[in-house]
Amino acid sequence: MTTDARTVQRTYLLLTLLTTLAASFIWGINTLFLLDAGLSNTEAFAANAFFALGQVVFEVPTGVIADTRGRRFSFLLGAATLLLATLLYLVMWNVHAAFFGWAAASVLLGLGFTFFSGATEAWLVDALRATDFRGSLEGVFGRAQTASGVAMLGGSVAGGVIAQATDLGVPYLVRAGMLGVTLLVAWRFMHDLGFQPARATSTTKAVRAVLRGAVDAGVRKPPVRWMMLAAPFSVGVGFYAFYALQPYLLELYGDETAYGIAGLAAAMVAGGQIAGGLLVSHVRRLFRRRTDALLLGAAVNVGLLALLGLTSSFAVALAVLAVWCITFAMQVPLRQAYVNGLIPTDQRATVLSFDNLVGSTGGVVAQPALGRVADVSGYAASYVVSAGIAALSIPFVYLARRERASSDPIVEGEEPVPLQVSALDAAAVAPTEPASEPGR
Repeated sequence: MTTDARTVQRTYLLLTLLTTLAASFIWGINTLFLLDAGLSNTEAFAANAFFALGQVVFEVPTGVIADTRGRRFSFLLGAATLLLATLLYLVMWNVHAAFFGWAAASVLLGLGFTFFSGATEAWLVDALRATDFRGSLEGVFGRAQTASGVAMLGGSVAGGVIAQATDLGVPYLVRAGMLGVTLLVAWRFMHDLGFQPARATSTTKAVRAVLRGAVDAGVRKPPVRWMMLAAPFSVGVGFYAFYALQPYLLELYGDETAYGIAGLAAAMVAGGQIAGGLLVSHVRRLFRRRTDALLLGAAVNVGLLALLGLTSSFAVALAVLAVWCITFAMQVPLRQAYVNGLIPTDQRATVLSFDNLVGSTGGVVAQPALGRVADVSGYAASYVVSAGIAALSIPFVYLARRERASSDPIVEGEEPVPLQVSALDAAAVAPTEPASEPGR
């Protein structure tokens, strides 16, 4: 590996660590924060749904910005937007703002994250290609998962402890400060490599060209399309399952003011990310195709969500949560490598943003609906319903598997498709998997 490729990876890992650390200071107490501001369960998860709605509305436009103005420019806008939205959240908590204020601020938070979503991953993949990277994308994404998990572990536990020692608003101040640090680091170290922003043409022409290419490279490409269609069910449930853990674990624990336990929920997710990131490079060797691992992981997640809702034991819930987090964390790098292997450079950020948009759509619908289930029948029932919704993703992953995409086979020592071929070549999906394989 060249020195430049190592620098790209270090920068990506540092930015991943900083953004996750900044965000995670409030992840363990966010639902409690909203409830403390006077919102009901339904309103709290509706506010989260508006966050997802902001992602739906702005994912593609911000992806286009990243592909026309640059991935670094998009990242900087994201950090600045999140800083302002975090401070707005804190002000509204202090004044017990009406629900429409929370809805507007949540949309702004969603906008901030959309500037990150497609741009950061696209920046990494193209920069690695430009610096002659040799290796598998799962390894890089897995290390990022580990870095994210370490940051989330530290941030979420610290956020819970800080809230316990002071009040629920202080972690939001800490988050704002960390976002300021992230903004400065990105300004200094993040530079576009292997990608030239389309600034020479008019904005309208550039946007049309990027969107047309994104549709061709995304929606019209069956393997990518099926993966996108699976996302609303898994992502929508994932949003709810994570944020509902805070009050649900407190309920099982028997003390609704033990904010440290709420931080423990986020810490468990962080530990799962660390373990999943470390294990994915080894687990991938057990499968011939990425979609085989994704199918198994989806089925296991459904069973674990149902079990989480059926148990009344705090200890059992923690054990199930740990396994669920590890399984989910191992799926993410495999899915990233699968999808990135089918997307050309010029539309990468936009296609990835559209992928996130489709997933966020599930969060818009699932979160308020499941929040209502929690209000009417309790958190346990909402997790059982979540399992049923998550199961709807499995048929779409199976359809993606049937396409035999060029990025699906797992070959040790392989070179990832997007790092080795031209945009035109990457747009083609060649069936390379042998006809006979286990399990078919």
